[in-house]
Amino acid sequence: MKKLFILAIAAVGLLACTGKNNPSNPNEQGKTDNPQEYMNPNAVDGALPGKFSVSASRKVQFSQGNLQYCARTNTWRFAINQYDTIGVENENISASYTGWIDLFGWGTGNNPTNTSVNEEDYQEFIDWGINKIANGGSRTDQWYTMSGKEWQYLLINRPNAQNLFGTGKVNGICGLMILPDNWSIPQGVTFVPGGTKGNTDGSDGYYYSDSDIDIFDYNAYTISEWAKMEKSGAVFLPMAEKGCVRAKTEIYDTNHVAFYWYSTPLTDGYVQLAFWSSPSNNDGKWSGWVALWGNWTSPYYGMLVRLAKEAQ
Repeated sequence: MKKLFILAIAAVGLLACTGKNNPSNPNEQGKTDNPQEYMNPNAVDGALPGKFSVSASRKVQFSQGNLQYCARTNTWRFAINQYDTIGVENENISASYTGWIDLFGWGTGNNPTNTSVNEEDYQEFIDWGINKIANGGSRTDQWYTMSGKEWQYLLINRPNAQNLFGTGKVNGICGLMILPDNWSIPQGVTFVPGGTKGNTDGSDGYYYSDSDIDIFDYNAYTISEWAKMEKSGAVFLPMAEKGCVRAKTEIYDTNHVAFYWYSTPLTDGYVQLAFWSSPSNNDGKWSGWVALWGNWTSPYYGMLVRLAKEAQ
């Protein structure tokens, strides 16, 4: 399974999911000084309303969107919408870049524009959540990056876990959907849980897969339908429309893969949450996967980050 990362990146022309990302234009310049411009109406201080168990005694709330950074003003923020990503514009990453980025090397909370490919430059994990996040309360140490064990508990071990996640699309953008502990489905929408569609255990992680259909076809929502899901506490981790991972300043231009960092050190076995779709058996069908993956990934890859905070 570890080789699938290389295979997925190589499949540049095989794009299963389409849709315009980032309608809020997060790279528009000159808008880093007013956090209110970036507030999601369903969030309070950047936190979505749903509460999620990540251990037997701890609950968290997720940020309103993926983490973004503007080097020009040294400003951190959360994406306005859960389905927003920056994509290929991450190739402009530098200490003087005037736009936004959202693909970060592992633990680069104190050096977000680091593009070194020397693994020695990533030995210590510095959490991105130590920073002031403009639309996340604008205070230090309010947020944190979840560990592999917390992700495992959330997706596998919490009560009713298999019925509280699924895959789908929001506004045509593929991603992973996670539901809060005490979730009730809103009126006017439906939801197909991932746990009802097949689960397999891998030697180096946990996998949810379906080889007969693209798993991102299970749940498809318009923006207005997703607003109901979000208000009920649902979280969405998007794939990038183009540009799912970065090495140095090179962007791998594919939109059927997503990688999210854990805080767990590489030596401890879990470093990322991954989900993707790929052709199966050359029969015109697409298989889909969700995986908690082990310590094979180089820390210098730029990947997506979704922060959480203690539930209030």
